[in-house]
Amino acid sequence: MTVTRLSIFPLPGALLLPRMHLPLHIFEPRYRAMVTDSLARDRRIGMIQPRGEGDPVPLFDIGCVGRIADVEALDDGRFNLVLEGLARFTVVRELEVSTPFRQIEAELEPVAEPETLALAERASLELESRRFADAQGYAVDWEAVTRLDDESLVNGIAQVAPFDAASKQALLQADSLADRASLIVQLMHFYGRYGDEETATLQ
Repeated sequence: MTVTRLSIFPLPGALLLPRMHLPLHIFEPRYRAMVTDSLARDRRIGMIQPRGEGDPVPLFDIGCVGRIADVEALDDGRFNLVLEGLARFTVVRELEVSTPFRQIEAELEPVAEPETLALAERASLELESRRFADAQGYAVDWEAVTRLDDESLVNGIAQVAPFDAASKQALLQADSLADRASLIVQLMHFYGRYGDEETATLQ
């Protein structure tokens, strides 16, 4: 694994995966500073989820580094940007820095080639997604969904589905595309059963 220094953006529920895109609106001064710094250096930002509360907030051990693929600088200092996922990383240690944003030393994982699902796995995921979307009242272009490749389908659902931070983290850490697809189906069953109740939290 490659060890590197990363500026990090702790954001609950925001999931970035390799080869996927994540739009972000940056308005807090410390993260505006982070974007400015990133654009001046390597355009990389490490997305990671907070684990609990505190100051500084504790972090999960695994995140995903993205490259700023598109950026719009607004007149008031805010940014609209799109991150392109590059690789998952594991936090080695947090660095003592003078910047307003946090930085870590991280190990980057090698990025595997795109994976595919077995026909039965794909069919199960599409079926459960339709049931879940109907139950939640979501309008979905299913014809467009059927044209997606397996990785775009699985990772796209993982990004947009209304799961809690722990569930999103479990999806990020899934060992394979098939494991991630299977977990999505389980989560849809779980959330479909409990809806928006407080019990709908997977630990």
